[in-house]
Amino acid sequence: MRSTFLRRLLAAFSWPLISCVPAAPASAATEVFVELVLAVDCSSSVNSQEFELQMRGLAQAFAHPSIHAALEQAGSKGIAVALLQWSGEGAQTKALDWHHIYDAATAQAFADALNQTPRYVTGGATALGDAILESVAWIHSNDYIGERQVIDVSGDGRANQGMGAALARDKALKSGVIVNGLAILNEEPRLAQYYVAGVVGGPGSFLITAHDFEDFGRAIRKKIFFEITGPPIAGIPDSDPKLAERPE
Repeated sequence: MRSTFLRRLLAAFSWPLISCVPAAPASAATEVFVELVLAVDCSSSVNSQEFELQMRGLAQAFAHPSIHAALEQAGSKGIAVALLQWSGEGAQTKALDWHHIYDAATAQAFADALNQTPRYVTGGATALGDAILESVAWIHSNDYIGERQVIDVSGDGRANQGMGAALARDKALKSGVIVNGLAILNEEPRLAQYYVAGVVGGPGSFLITAHDFEDFGRAIRKKIFFEITGPPIAGIPDSDPKLAERPE
């Protein structure tokens, strides 16, 4: 009888102590100026040499003094960047997870990582809309909070599989994500018009063109510069056919 009474007494006093222990605080997200997904076309129209030109162009961009200057202009928060390789339906791979880049050293480290990144997606159709939706999902599930949330999608062809690019773009815009484009014109000279009408969208969104894959490095460096510093004066809101043009 006495032991039962003691157990009940201990339980009565211990329960409030246990219930009042505060839960561990959730880890706070890191504030950045921009959350940026680099979505690189790896469909069948992109051969191994063209893929290497894309990756080399991206690496050279992040190693370039103009991008380092842009990071200084953006302030101490820096940017968060991830790399998506994409082709057809179900073929979207996070080739590089999120990196926090805030100065020349962290930009160079990301450039080194890009130089060492293999091709995870080989061939397939062009599910441009699916690439946009996957990028949106990454942005909304990462550990960063950006003043701007941007998808940088590049490619050399129109969507021919999966969700329509315009519909995916509209879904991205509704969730607060801007879509910028880089159209590579070697196979489809009018691809820029397609990107303007059905891919690019959001406040200050813009399009940059590359004549071919050899020209990709110049174009992507200009594009990343504007994505860090803010859109160029000649942006492309909605269906404005003007292309973004500024000095190198």
